[in-house]
Amino acid sequence: MMNHATFAAEEAVTAVAAPAQPGRHFVSLPPRRARDCRKASLGRMDLATSAVLMGGSLLDSMKASSPRHPMSPAGADNEEWIEKHPSALEWFEGVLAAAEGKQIVMFLDYDGTLSPIVQDPDRAVMTEEMREAVRGVAQHFPTAIVSGRCRDKVFNFVKLEELYYAGSHGMDIKGPTKMSNHKAKADEVLCQPATEFLPVIQEVYEKLTAKMESIPGAMVENNKFCLSVHFRCVEEAEWDALGSEVKAVLDDYPKLCLTKGRKVLEIRPSIEWNKGHALKFLLKSLGYAGRSDVFPIYIGDDRTDEDAFKVLQNMGQGIGILVTKFPKDTSASYSLREPAEVKEFMRKLVKSNGIKKG
Repeated sequence: MMNHATFAAEEAVTAVAAPAQPGRHFVSLPPRRARDCRKASLGRMDLATSAVLMGGSLLDSMKASSPRHPMSPAGADNEEWIEKHPSALEWFEGVLAAAEGKQIVMFLDYDGTLSPIVQDPDRAVMTEEMREAVRGVAQHFPTAIVSGRCRDKVFNFVKLEELYYAGSHGMDIKGPTKMSNHKAKADEVLCQPATEFLPVIQEVYEKLTAKMESIPGAMVENNKFCLSVHFRCVEEAEWDALGSEVKAVLDDYPKLCLTKGRKVLEIRPSIEWNKGHALKFLLKSLGYAGRSDVFPIYIGDDRTDEDAFKVLQNMGQGIGILVTKFPKDTSASYSLREPAEVKEFMRKLVKSNGIKKG
C-alpha cells in the first residue's frame, strides 16, 4: 500500500509530511465516535447561512437554484465571473504552486461532480474512467466522497473501499473498509450526529411520498438522515404546487429545515452540521486540523457544497472548485464546467506527482 504523497510542482514524488508510518495510508489516530460529533452538532443550524428557505417565494427560490442557460466561454456577461472563478484546468500551474510541499486532502461531491445529473437519480452511475481517476487520486491522497445521498447508496455507486464516505450532507461518515492497523473496523461508524432524527425523517418520508403521488414526475428519495424531493421531471407549472405541499408537511415538524439544490428540495434536521462540518471533522480525524502544511481540495457542484467552500475560505487553506456551466454566487476559488473536466483535473494531479498509473 502506498503512502499518501505531499504535492510538488515538479514531476516527482515528494516525501510524505503527514505523520503516517511507512506503508500506511492513514495517521495513527483513534477514530472519533458518533457521540463526539453529536456533541459538536448540539447547536441549532444557522438558518441564515445554510440556504434555508424561511421566507419569500419558495417558487422563486426553486427557479433560482435551477438555471437553464449555460455560460458561453466567450460571453461578455460572464467574463467577470470567470475572472473571479477561473478554470482549475487552465490555471492548473497556479494550483500546483499553491499546493507545493503540502499534503493534499481531496473531498469530492458525487452527483454533478463525479457523475452527470440525470433524470432518474437511481441511474446516476459513474463511468469506469471516472472510477479509475478517483482510485488514482486516493492511492496518494486521503480522499472522501461528501454527498447528500445516503452513504450506502453513494458507496454502491463509487465502489471504492479505500475512501472515506460522508453521506446525508455529512451526517453519516464512515472510514475506509480497506483498513490499516490504525483505523476502526470496517463496521464502525465515525460520525452520525443526527441519529435521534431517524424516526421523524422516516415519518416525513412516508407523508411526502403520499403527497407527491398527485404530482407527475415528482420523486422523494430517502437518504437516511435527510430527504430529497426531486422535481427535475416535474413540469415547471407544477413547481409551485410541489413546493406548497412540501412546506405544508414541514409545518408540523419545526425541528426539520428545508434547503434547495439543483431541481431538488432537501429536508434536513435543524442541527449545526453540514458539508463544511464534515470537512473539518475529517481533517481533524486524519490529524490535519490546525496544520499549515495541509492543502484541502473540495470539488462540488451544488449549493450545499458552499458550506465546505466557506470553511476553506475561512481557513485560508486549500481551494474550493465549483462544477458549473452557469455563473453562480459562490465561495469557491476555481471552477470546472462538467464531470469530464473533474476527471481531467484529477488525472493531472496524479500525473503531476509523477505517479504511474497501472
